[in-house]
Amino acid sequence: MVTLNPYLNFRDNAREAMEFYHSVFGGDLNVSTFADYQSAQDPSENDLVMHAQLDGPGLTLMGADTPKHMDYNGISGFSVSLSGPNEDDATLRGYWDKLADGGTIVQPLEVAPWGDAFGMLVDRFGVSWLINIGGAAA
Repeated sequence: MVTLNPYLNFRDNAREAMEFYHSVFGGDLNVSTFADYQSAQDPSENDLVMHAQLDGPGLTLMGADTPKHMDYNGISGFSVSLSGPNEDDATLRGYWDKLADGGTIVQPLEVAPWGDAFGMLVDRFGVSWLINIGGAAA
């Protein structure tokens, strides 16, 4: 089965970010460092994250640190979207509240013209999130 999932790149704080997402979504977090694979070109980067994967209910989120010898342009130009039916309202609002902690709300999570609850925020790590909660059944 083919799976499409976000892969987030950070500069020196992937572990902190992925542990934060683990606290938001739960699930299982696996982290490998550059030292684990003898892949650091600079010994000061041994403990940086070469690959992290969070597998939670209905989601897979991956991330890594970008080594200093590689260009890093920050996190921009995309959003990670979380959506679900009205029955998942409490779960999605819980994610919203946790992701918003220390972040910036761009569009409050409220009923949109199309009838769903929708909101946008940028979390404390600079990742843009969209949350869409299906409207109540008519």
